Amino acid sequence: MSISVDTFFLNPQFQGTLQSQIQQMIAEGILSGRFRQGEKLPSTRKLAKHLGVSRITVTLAYTELLANDYLASRGRSGYFVSENAPEPPPFDATRQSDENVDWARAIGRKFTGGDTPQKPVDWAKYKYPFIYGQADPTLFDHANWRLCAIQALGQKDFNSLTTDYGDQDDERLIEFIVRHTLPRRGIAARPEEILITLGAQNALWLTAQVLLTQRRTAAIEDPCYHALRDILTQSRCHLVPIPVDRDGLPPHAIPPKSDVIFTTPSHQCPTTATMPMARREALLERARELDALIVEDDYEFEMSFLNAPSPALKSLDKDGRVIYIGSFSKSIFPGLRLGYIVGSESFIREARALRASVLRHPPGHIMRTAAYFLSLGHYDALIRRNRIALKERREVMQQAISDSNLTIAGQGAHGGSSIWMRAPQGTDTEELAQTLMEHGVLIEPGRPFFNGINRPREYYRLAYSSIPVERIPEGIARISRALSGR
Repeated sequence: MSISVDTFFLNPQFQGTLQSQIQQMIAEGILSGRFRQGEKLPSTRKLAKHLGVSRITVTLAYTELLANDYLASRGRSGYFVSENAPEPPPFDATRQSDENVDWARAIGRKFTGGDTPQKPVDWAKYKYPFIYGQADPTLFDHANWRLCAIQALGQKDFNSLTTDYGDQDDERLIEFIVRHTLPRRGIAARPEEILITLGAQNALWLTAQVLLTQRRTAAIEDPCYHALRDILTQSRCHLVPIPVDRDGLPPHAIPPKSDVIFTTPSHQCPTTATMPMARREALLERARELDALIVEDDYEFEMSFLNAPSPALKSLDKDGRVIYIGSFSKSIFPGLRLGYIVGSESFIREARALRASVLRHPPGHIMRTAAYFLSLGHYDALIRRNRIALKERREVMQQAISDSNLTIAGQGAHGGSSIWMRAPQGTDTEELAQTLMEHGVLIEPGRPFFNGINRPREYYRLAYSSIPVERIPEGIARISRALSGR
């Protein structure tokens, strides 16, 4: 029996040579039991043509597997899975013993049951993915990121790759943030006032752990980033949701005795409202009156393609009461998981100690690779490409929404990568989302963003960061047809 050439495909994300990838594909096929002893492999010529690689690359991979007795050669007949190749175990996994632990009593604190929805892991298979926060592989600079990763693996950077940083960060990455990233937001900071995190969500968790106790009160926007609400709920602090309006968080609605105020002034999550300058100053004044701290999540400021972004709240802060959170995960790619906190040296010292007790520091190779990607200008080029693409997609989105008579509930005045929508009264967008999945469309229901028991169900978010522009009109049309029952 012959193994079909269609069984083989190259993974563009594979880290290694083509020869090693081909070896691994075949070895995994044998070890998993998909390729059986005596089965014939495709000829080197046929496999090379199928994969789009040189024949010598396939020949070298086969030769290495031959030497390790995974394959056998039979004269002019070709290559076969060796009779001596490893076989998968013929028995089922050992059955686990019965559990005698009462886990309901044994677990001291529960972290399940939050509101953060799970996005489909196979979202890229859907033809119309209006899903927020996913990268578009057609826009990302794979070649230069790979070169930066290789450079970070070099002998010159051996220490940054292998050393235990303790509670410290990559000095090159910190330097770029100090000299280039923060000045664009009007922020001046010293290295001692910056901490690298595993993304913005990790930054929010560290901040909540350091600032909040069961006796303290956190004021949050309603609706808001659902993962933040889960983090604050786990901290057991008093939580006060404040309804936002078209300009974001209203300062006058922040109640007395609020200790920490969480806000997204650049692009309110999820309504995308941008807080005007007068309100930013009013918010700072309100925090001063309450002697409260402000946590500014400044996500997506790079995606301002309609107007220049407003100055960060942190840049207007004269009292040192604003803690600023930024991220490279949104602007480079979400799997990067690199963010940063900027705040008073006293606060950063405690956040650094907490991070060290949990994970010590982010991976050195990732930090150094990102530092090279940023400092060599690849990051700015990526941002420019993204802004051009997002601007075009937004224009097409707005036209398609208008043509389909759908209702926009909020769209950022400066840009961004999503639009906040409202379905007709009585619509359950969670049910709508399930229906649309059957038609290749992904949307984000709005209920998880809201607080309380009777949460609005008619809102939903449409993102355009990862959907090709030519598919947007039909995707919007399918949403319209589903809402109208056609």
